Amino acid sequence: MDAFDRLATVPWRALRIAQVLPVLGHVLSGAAAEREIDRFLRNRRAFDGDERAAAVEAIFGVALWRRRLLWHAASADPRALLFVLLRDLSGVGEAQAAALCDLPPPWPARRPGPERLADRWSLPDFLEALLARELGPEADAFAKAICMPGPVCLRTNTLRTTRRDLAVRLRDEGVETVETALAPHGLVVTSPRPNLLALGSFRAGLFEVQDEGSQLVASLCQARPGETVLDACAGAGGKSLALAADLRGESRLVACDPDAERLQRLALRAQRAGARVEIATRPPAGLRACVALVDAPCSELGILRRGPDARFRIDEGELATLPRLQRGILEETLPHVRDRGRIVYATCTIRSEENEEVAMAFERDHPELVRNPASEASDGFFRTYPHREGTDAFFAARWIVSRGSDAR
Repeated sequence: MDAFDRLATVPWRALRIAQVLPVLGHVLSGAAAEREIDRFLRNRRAFDGDERAAAVEAIFGVALWRRRLLWHAASADPRALLFVLLRDLSGVGEAQAAALCDLPPPWPARRPGPERLADRWSLPDFLEALLARELGPEADAFAKAICMPGPVCLRTNTLRTTRRDLAVRLRDEGVETVETALAPHGLVVTSPRPNLLALGSFRAGLFEVQDEGSQLVASLCQARPGETVLDACAGAGGKSLALAADLRGESRLVACDPDAERLQRLALRAQRAGARVEIATRPPAGLRACVALVDAPCSELGILRRGPDARFRIDEGELATLPRLQRGILEETLPHVRDRGRIVYATCTIRSEENEEVAMAFERDHPELVRNPASEASDGFFRTYPHREGTDAFFAARWIVSRGSDAR
C-alpha cells in the first residue's frame, strides 16, 4: 500500500471540518502537528473511532502534503488544501469532498500530478536539492518512502524474555507481529494502532519501541558481557538499553547526556527493563571503555517519516553547525576508549557533511584509529534507508583504537 492508497481507506465521512480547521491553521503557521493533535484529541474524548481517525489524518495529511496540496489548489487557504487532499490524493468524489470541507464553488481545477520532485513528494526546496545530491537516481524512492508512516518496531528485552516468547505474549494480548528481517531481537507490529503502552508486557519491561535500524546500530558495538561500555550521547536511552541487554547485566555501562530530562526518562526505562545503567551528564574521570558509542546529535533527516511535518520545521541555518558539534563529541569521547577498544560513530541522517566527512576527518587526524568495517560496503561504512531496507536511515562508522600503550 502506498501513501495515496492509505489515504483512500480513511473514514472521511466522519470528518468534522469546523473543529479541524483551526488546528490546520496552527500547523500551517509552524506549530508541530503531533502536539496539536494530542491537544485536539484530549479535548474531544467524545469523538468515536472514525471521527478521531478522520481528524488525525486530515491534520497530518495537510501537514505532510502541504506543498503538493498548494500545487493542486493554487491557494494556501486551509479549507482548499483539505479539499484537494480529499479529492486529488484520497480519491473522494468532488461534490462529497466539497461538502465535507464546506467549500462552495468554484472549486480548484483538476490538474495532473506534478513532475517536480519537491511538488510531487511535498518537500522544501533545500531538501529536494539535498536528496538529489546525496541519492541521485534514488532520490524519488527515498522521498516516496518518507511520505509513508514508518512501521512500529519493537526490540525484545532479552534480559527478561526471548523474541519468540514475546511474540506469543503479544498475540495473547491482541497484538500481532512478525520478525524483523535484519535485527535479531526485533518484531514489527502488524495490528492496526495498538495501545502498546497499556500492555502488561510493556509494563513488565519485555520490550521497547525501537526502529530496526536503530537496533542494528546498537549491535554494531558488539558489546559483550564483561566489557565496559560508554554511550556518550544516550538521550532517552533506546540504544543504551539495547547495549545493556547485550551485556547481560555482567558489565559496566555508562550512559551520558547533558539533558537531565532525557536522563530521567532513561532511568525510568532502565528500571522497568531491569537494566543496569550508570547515568551521568559526562563520562567519569578515568573511564576507559572497551567500546564507546557516539550516537551524535544530527539533522535527523533519516527519521522524517516519523514526523509528517518535521521537514518543514528544519532550520537550515543550524545544519551547518552540526559537523563541528559531532566532531567535538568524538574528540571528547576518544580518550575514554582503551587501547584495542572500539568506537562507533552514528547518525540518523543522510547528509555526507555529518556522516562520511566527519568520519573521515576524524580518522585522518587520528592515526591510532583503524577502520573496522561495519558493513560489506566498499568503504566499510554502515548505511540503511527506508526505501531499501525498510528501516529509518542511519549511518555508522566503526574503528579500533590502536595506541599500544594504554594501561589495562
